[in-house]
Amino acid sequence: MSSSAARIVKGIEINLGKPLPGYEAQKRMEPSVRADLLGNTTPNMATGKSAVMILLYPSGKGLSFVLIKRQTYDGPHSGQVSLPGGKVDESDASIEGTALRETYEEVGVEPNQIAILGQLTELFIPVSNLLVQPFVGIVAQKPQFSPNLQEVEYIVEVDIAHLLDDSKKSVKVITSHGRPITAPYYSFQNEMVWGATAMILSEFEEVVRRSL
Repeated sequence: MSSSAARIVKGIEINLGKPLPGYEAQKRMEPSVRADLLGNTTPNMATGKSAVMILLYPSGKGLSFVLIKRQTYDGPHSGQVSLPGGKVDESDASIEGTALRETYEEVGVEPNQIAILGQLTELFIPVSNLLVQPFVGIVAQKPQFSPNLQEVEYIVEVDIAHLLDDSKKSVKVITSHGRPITAPYYSFQNEMVWGATAMILSEFEEVVRRSL
C-alpha cells in the first residue's frame, strides 16, 4: 500500500471513531420515496437486521472498494448494484460477523484477511423491512475476488476517487415497485448505484472527505 493510501486509511479509521455525519449525509442521496408499498417508513416489530461491508483495498497508489451486481430474482433488490452483505444469521456471533460472513460468501474474501476500521450509521430499508449496519474494512492487498454466481452476476470495482467526483452523481426518475420516484445516484462503471447503497456511500463519502 502506498504511503498516501495508508494515510487515507488511517484518517478514515480516526473519523469513524468520531461523531458520524449520519442522516444529514445519507439524505443527500435519498430517493423521493422511501416508504414501502404500505407507507411504512420506520422500523417495526417485524424488522430484521442486516449488515454490509465497504471493503477497501490498495489499487495502484490509491484505494478502491467493491460493489456487486445482484442476480435477477424475486425480491426487492433484484438486479441492483449493492455493497456485499445480507441478513443476520443465527450462527453469526455478532453483526460484524454477519458483514464478514456475507462478504466471504458473496465475493470470496476470507474474514481473517479483513481488518475492520469502524462502522457507519444504521439505515432502515423500508422495502425489505431491514435495519442495515454498514461496516468499513480494509485488506492488505487487492483480493482475488471469487463471486458467488448464485447471488452475484458480476463485481464492480470502484476507485475511491470516483466517490469524491461530483460528475459521478446525477438524478433521474425511475419506476420502482410500480411507482415513479426521483432517485439520486452514483454512476460507477456505467452502473446506476442508488437507494440505500447510495445513501450509505454518501455518508462514507463525507467520512473520506474529512480524512483528506
